[in-house]
Amino acid sequence: MEALLNEWLWQEEYWLPPGMHWKDFEEKEDGGSFPRPRDLIYTLPLAFAFIVLRYVFERLIAVPLSKCLYVKDRIRIQAASIPKLETFYKQISRQPSQSEVVSLAKQCGLSQRKIQTWFRHRRNQDRPSNTKKFSEAAWRFVFYFISFTAGLASLINTPWFWDHRECWRGYPKQPVAKAHYWYYILEMGFYLSLLLSVSVDIKRKDFKEQVIHHIATIFLIGFSYCANYVRVGTVVMLLHDSSDFILEFAKMLHYGGWTRVCDVLFVVFSLVFLVTRLVVFPSRVIYTTWVVSLEFFEPFFGYYFFNCLLLVLQALHVFWAYLILRMVYKFMFMGKVEGDERSDEESEVDDEEEEPEEEGECNWEQRKGTINSKLVSLANNCVLNNLTNQRNINSRLPKAR
Repeated sequence: MEALLNEWLWQEEYWLPPGMHWKDFEEKEDGGSFPRPRDLIYTLPLAFAFIVLRYVFERLIAVPLSKCLYVKDRIRIQAASIPKLETFYKQISRQPSQSEVVSLAKQCGLSQRKIQTWFRHRRNQDRPSNTKKFSEAAWRFVFYFISFTAGLASLINTPWFWDHRECWRGYPKQPVAKAHYWYYILEMGFYLSLLLSVSVDIKRKDFKEQVIHHIATIFLIGFSYCANYVRVGTVVMLLHDSSDFILEFAKMLHYGGWTRVCDVLFVVFSLVFLVTRLVVFPSRVIYTTWVVSLEFFEPFFGYYFFNCLLLVLQALHVFWAYLILRMVYKFMFMGKVEGDERSDEESEVDDEEEEPEEEGECNWEQRKGTINSKLVSLANNCVLNNLTNQRNINSRLPKAR
């Protein structure tokens, strides 16, 4: 197996510039050692450790914190137990077509309206609660904030952080410090955990783009480590973490109803994202990997592969920047941000407000809940009307006197 990998995967022309060999990296230098591809094996058990740690964090820290921030979950009507509809919902489709609705209505002996209402209730029943969304955002905020802080502390005094030509001086025989080694291993383990748990996480409108982003990031981190693009790779990870933790913190406040603070953070996030992803990333990172690096070595397969992955990330940056600018436009010129425009909303958006039901359609508990909600709304309207009328009467009394 090792011989097969050495023959097909670890060929020197794939990973190293012309004239370089794997044996050139066997000796160690002061201040660190050269990256070894086998180090990445540790990221897989680390990914499972992140999943376990996330499970503990969400239940012991995130849920109590959500209560402190007054995160409230909506009470949704439970769909009636109808086995045929439940089977269709789980095995075939969550949103049946009109012809399927007609067929199901005949099979169950119900009207088409009742079938459509049942599926709407059933979809809303599966929508994640605000507490679950808050917990997921809190976990990502904690990691991104710690990663950004630690990454900035480890890079602030390095020469390549200020002069990107230093990323290539002496390449590829550049020793890797322990701090940057752990920065790489932890980042790759975290993104592996996100990819492994993507099926149980909240599905958003940009679900496919998120999966592509995770895969491209994992390949980018793994390949850049093996080919010793560690210096420029640490800069790329720091740029991404700089805006991600602001976004996750804004989501947490959004779920808690802290609207004004959330809007301010959203503006800050938009500025940081647009500057780092659309200005700094292409003008400094992509430029130095495409152009400046050729001053130090001849192009090889790894050069093209690494830059292609960076271009994939940049394409995703442009897509997300388009969504962000749409939200900024609505926020600036319409005074609000539409709920379905936020990146933290699910891909399937159902109306939270339930449509009027036909007589006898709901069971007694559902009808009682609907009646109670209408009574509360009516009482509130009556109170507001009385206060308004009383205020108008009081304002007319001085004039009458």
